[in-house]
Amino acid sequence: MSRKKDITGGFFIGVTAFSAFVIIAVIIILLVVIIKGGKDTFSWEFLTAFPEDGMMKGGIFPAIYGTALLVLIMSIAAVPFGTITAIYLTEYAHEKSVLAQTIRFAVRTLATVPSIIFGLFGLGFFIKFVGGGVDDFFLGGELKWGQPNILWASLTMALLTLPVVIVSVEEAIRTVPRELREASLALGATKWETIKRIVIPGSRSGIMTGTILAVSRGAGEVAPILFTGAAYYLATLPTSMSDQFMNLGYHIYILATQSANVDQTLPIQFATTMVLLLLTFTLNLAAVIIRSRLRRKAK
Repeated sequence: MSRKKDITGGFFIGVTAFSAFVIIAVIIILLVVIIKGGKDTFSWEFLTAFPEDGMMKGGIFPAIYGTALLVLIMSIAAVPFGTITAIYLTEYAHEKSVLAQTIRFAVRTLATVPSIIFGLFGLGFFIKFVGGGVDDFFLGGELKWGQPNILWASLTMALLTLPVVIVSVEEAIRTVPRELREASLALGATKWETIKRIVIPGSRSGIMTGTILAVSRGAGEVAPILFTGAAYYLATLPTSMSDQFMNLGYHIYILATQSANVDQTLPIQFATTMVLLLLTFTLNLAAVIIRSRLRRKAK
């Protein structure tokens, strides 16, 4: 019996190790192909210059700027709202209340909705309903907010990443020991003071984890911004929330599907993919560093 268990255990160890090796190998091969295909095009000028000749010359700085700005506005919108929702579900709402169950059902449903549906929702709600209403009521029908722009695209992306933030923060809040809450209340603190001084500081790493996951998801998504703000070719930077913007993921999509000469644009696609990966890595690294510092401060 013992020998049989050893064989079974060794078999599953081998299977899991092989699976991990396959995943790592796929990632390495993917990176090698991307770097090899884009290294000749990738340069400082490619990163800092503005596009020329329909993106066939020049650089992609507006796309880098637009992607970073999109992720920043998305995070500002999604993380606080998701954190507040998670606090309500764990600290205020009864576990079996109809409202709490409805919210959790809505969160699970949002997590399974295809991203293109969020784009259509953003077009119908943010652009046509909210933006169009603002134009009609405040601007006398002048078209400004009732058209695709970076604000509506960011809010659409915030809705897409909201379930990830809520689930991450909710799980982090649940890891804060119940005894700490009870001790705080026993010392005379109110419910809100306990949340502010005990629960939130104890779950900061989880909040940052939710932010990291949101950034990772939002930086590479294309479908939600197809209808809500992304433009293929803009030789200028967005100067207000009502402006359209360039996006790295959307730029890659257009080059891969709409180009008349795919072979000519292939190096640009690989180089842009390298930039997108580097940007996502940089944003994630910044969030990880902040999370590590918060953990050390908490200790």
